[in-house]
Amino acid sequence: MFVDQVSVYVKAGDGGNGLVAYRREKYVPMGGPAGGDGGNGADIIFKVDEGLNTLMDFRYNRHFKGKRGENGMSKTQHGKNAAPLILPVPPGTTVLDEDTEEVIADLTVHNQQAVIVRGGRGGRGNTRFATPRNPAPDMAENGEPGQERNIKVELKLIADVGLVGFPSVGKSTFLSVVSAAKPKIADYHFTTLSPNLGVVDTGDQRSFVLADLPGLIEGASVGVGLGHQFLRHVERTRVIVHVIDMASIEGRDPYDDYLKINQELEAYDANLSKRPQLIAANKMDMPGAAENLERFKEQLGEGLPIYEISALTREGLRDILFAIADLLETIPKNKTEIEDIDETVVYRYQKEEEPFHITRDPDGAFVLYGNKIEKLFKMTDFQRDEATQRFARQLRGMGVDKALREKGAKDGDTIRLLDFEFEFIE
Repeated sequence: MFVDQVSVYVKAGDGGNGLVAYRREKYVPMGGPAGGDGGNGADIIFKVDEGLNTLMDFRYNRHFKGKRGENGMSKTQHGKNAAPLILPVPPGTTVLDEDTEEVIADLTVHNQQAVIVRGGRGGRGNTRFATPRNPAPDMAENGEPGQERNIKVELKLIADVGLVGFPSVGKSTFLSVVSAAKPKIADYHFTTLSPNLGVVDTGDQRSFVLADLPGLIEGASVGVGLGHQFLRHVERTRVIVHVIDMASIEGRDPYDDYLKINQELEAYDANLSKRPQLIAANKMDMPGAAENLERFKEQLGEGLPIYEISALTREGLRDILFAIADLLETIPKNKTEIEDIDETVVYRYQKEEEPFHITRDPDGAFVLYGNKIEKLFKMTDFQRDEATQRFARQLRGMGVDKALREKGAKDGDTIRLLDFEFEFIE
């Protein structure tokens, strides 16, 4: 089954907890703290495997969670860092954040890697908090929570050449006779339900990858028909071969077909109109095809090269394959859409995220929330008084006490933070 778009939840590993421990050695009356730091949590990494050509592995497993780091140990021993969780993906995979639509990674080269979410830092042991005033601290940090996000994983097939055109114009037949691919061929629309790839050998030591894409119809760029699901696969092709039914078997005008398909490509991505394109005038063995071709050439005028072929009888295939190979030699594989790359780094002011926010529940309780304050809360070990006092000082330093007073909080009011409740004390 071909799968080219999935939504996935990824959660990196949390950091290991720091340890509260003390040296207890013979003849060492004042050993001091000896609690080690926790290990870092596992990152989740996507790595390109050129042996894959679908996102099938993500279809039935859409939750991935990294392992947490090992807790700190006595004798100031650091907990073990968790090994990263590496997930193989096919070349041409794009990863986007579902909430912000930000592109996280664009993976195209074999063995290319990208960290999708980072594991949390290990919590510090009590050795880290020793000071001249408090040489034997009775507190340690919990591990930092790992990043988590909902992501959209999209596959854009990496092929040298893409076949586009209306349904039943002969794209699958063309692919089947010029390569070893075995696409489904039948006498009805939308026989091709997913892209098919084939390697074409021109016979003169040259080869290229050809993709047969599902048929496009008018309105495909806005979701009509099946082809709209696979238009993204045209983006990575270096050459577009436009297959046209020149015999007009279904009563459509070949020139009108040509205009409509190009309009859909341009509506989907304006850059596609600049992509090198060849026209394959197919079904030239059928009655009326020659007359239609003459009329098509008059309407088209000078411009794109037209190759007369018959995929069924294999006439003209050698010429068009050589032309495709010649054209590919003039287009580098690493061609980018942006020719002029500006290396200047521009620093823009970004407003710092508020450390906390305050709202009020219907029962009158004040609710604290925000990434920074929730992270501090999760990294605090409330079973130890020193850690709790430190957390209270951190809140005061962030201005939480002052903000609560301004919101009308009085002595004895309930304050909520995640699942924890405490009283506001003046």
